[in-house]
This record gives sequence, structure tokens and C-alpha cells, in this order.
Amino acid sequence: MVMTVEQHRKLLSYISQRANRISPSGIRKFFDLLASTEGVISLGVGEPDFTTPWHISEAAIYSLGKGYTMYTSNSGMPELREELARYLEDSYGVKYDPNGELLITVGVSEGLDLVMRAILDPGDEVIMPDPCYVAYESCVLLTGGKPVKVPTNQENNFEVSAADIEAQITDRTKAILIGYPANPTGAVTSRDKLSQIAELALRYQLPVISDEIYAKLVYGVEHTCFASLPKVKESTILLGGFSKAYAMTGWRIGYAAGPGEIIAAMTRIHQYTMMCVPTMSQMAAMEALRSGEASALEMVEDYNRRRRVIVKGLNDIGLTCFEPRGAFYAFPSIKCTGMSSEEFAEKLLIEEKVAVVPGVAFGKSGEGYVRCCYATSLTDIGEALSRMKRFVDKHRVT
Repeated sequence: MVMTVEQHRKLLSYISQRANRISPSGIRKFFDLLASTEGVISLGVGEPDFTTPWHISEAAIYSLGKGYTMYTSNSGMPELREELARYLEDSYGVKYDPNGELLITVGVSEGLDLVMRAILDPGDEVIMPDPCYVAYESCVLLTGGKPVKVPTNQENNFEVSAADIEAQITDRTKAILIGYPANPTGAVTSRDKLSQIAELALRYQLPVISDEIYAKLVYGVEHTCFASLPKVKESTILLGGFSKAYAMTGWRIGYAAGPGEIIAAMTRIHQYTMMCVPTMSQMAAMEALRSGEASALEMVEDYNRRRRVIVKGLNDIGLTCFEPRGAFYAFPSIKCTGMSSEEFAEKLLIEEKVAVVPGVAFGKSGEGYVRCCYATSLTDIGEALSRMKRFVDKHRVT
């Protein structure tokens, strides 16, 4: 039956104002476009091109064979939380009680959603960098909160400063949200700058939500776990996971670590929405923590080789790109073409069959840039650069 205009309007009227305020993901838009285009080289979706290391997958397969297919604790398997607590203490010197300060989530995305719903009331403000991961703003909006963006740029290596954050603090500010290594820029904030943000947060008594999903993907620098800084562990909600470092995106498993009161509130929401993370994913994560370090380091070394190739190649063709020190993204300027980031991405896909993500998908400060994910083969990176050079040579205006 064909829907009438009136019926269509009626259905639209059922949608909440909060849902209407959420824009479709700019990343997924281009993912859908490339899925329907033959011969595309994708530098778009941020996903490892490695398969999950076999010993990690085997742990999940073994668990299925043994019949581990039931619900687990809402917080996650006790053994996994204990292993995670050991990992965080060994890696960063931060001690968490596995029975109250850790929650296993359906990826970092769920952890982000849970913490916003746990701490925000309508009208509360969350300060975050711009550009930033696409879900940050949406998760705040879905609670009725207000995202407050702090612009960053290539000149300051896309790092947000304590002074810039302080300028945005009001009596409605409820939290500070940061994510380093950063998506989409690959920026890594120094320990000194993070310490300044920590001091600011303590002075204003604000919790800090620190998204550290790319913590293990750093090149020539050391990752600083925000919760390891002096005096801030009890006011930090640390978000991490297994997707990027262990090539486990489809397993959908992450974690939140933080003060017991906030983790308890997040768990109450989690138990009515997700119940628990799939048991086999938890078994795989446990194996990753126990024996996955060597595989993770091999992947990081490979990403580093690709990073050097793509950054040099982009600069050589006139798309100036600062050196990303983490994650697996380059964020070159496209200003020499005079195009908007969306126009550039669309024309590049149509004319040269290379998929990148427009920088504006990550915030207003991303305009004039595109995100290029180098989690793909060196062969594909080389071919993509050749096609992009041809495109830039054709459209260069400055």
C-alpha cells in the first residue's frame, strides 16, 4: 500500500526532537556510497584491514564448543574484569577494583553513551575538541545536553589546551570530554598539556571523560593515560577497548573504568539496554589481554610504515599534512583546491574512485580537511596517492 502524504507527516510527528537533532554519520554516508561503486580504494572507514589474530578468535571458538553461551554478569565476566584491572595497572600504574570500578561495554561507543546518560541532565554542557569523533556530539544531544566545541587547528597540531577549555566553562558545564590519540586527526596530546587539563578539571571540580581507544597505536611517542595523572583518577571516566589494537571491531567489546558511583550508574542503564556483552566476545578479549601484545605490536609497526608513506605522499602532492603521532588517520588540508571538504570527497570518489571522509563530518573546524585512513595495504595507499595527485593537479587553484 502506498503511503499518503498525510500518513507520512503523521509518522514524522512521532519522532522525538532529540532524534531529529541527530545528523546521519558523515562517515557512514561515504561508506554507503563506496559500497555501490566498483573499483574504489577506500581510505574512509576507520577499521583495521588485519583479521583478528587467530589465537584470539580460537579462544571464542573454544568457548562456544564448551557451551559458554549464557548471560554473564551485567558488569562483565569477573575473570575478564580481573584481567583488565591487571592490564591497566601494569600498563599505566592505575589501580581499579574489578568489582565496582570496571564495566565491560559493547564497544567504546556504548561506554560513551552510558556515561553521558549517567551524568547529564537536560541543559548540561560537555566541553569537547573540534574536530572530534562523530559520536561525541550526538551522545550529548541524545541526553538533552549541550555539546560545547573548542576549535583546534593544524597550527597547534589539533591539540586542545587547558586555556581554551577554561574559556568555555560556564555554570552549566558538567564534564570535559577528550580523546587522544585523536580521531580524525591522529593528534597525540603531550603529558604536559594533559596535566594542565587535569589541573583545570580539579580546580573546577569537573569530571573528565577520556576516550583512549587508540592508546596502543602511537608512533615515536608514549601514550599518557589521563587517569594516571596525579589526583584525577577519582574524577576520570576512562573509556577503552579492543577494536583497534587487536583488529576486533566486529566483536563489539570495550570497557569503562572510573569512580564506583559513576560506574554503578552506567551499569544500571547498561543492564536495561544491553544486559551484557556477548560471552564469546568477552572470552576473546580475555585472550587478547593475556597473549595479544605481540600481535598488537606487529600491527602497530605495519601501521607506522604506512603512516610515513601516506603523510609524505600527501605533502608531496600539495595536500599539506601535519605528522599524526597516533591512531591510523592522516588529516591533510585540501585548501589548495578551493573546494569544501564534502565537495572534494564527492568529486574524488566520482572522478578517481578514492574514498575519503570530509573533515566537516567531525565538526566545523574540520572544514578544509579530509580524513584518510591508512589502515589499508601499501599497494592501495600508493595507488590512492597516484589518483589523488591526478585529481589535485586537475583542480588546484592556489
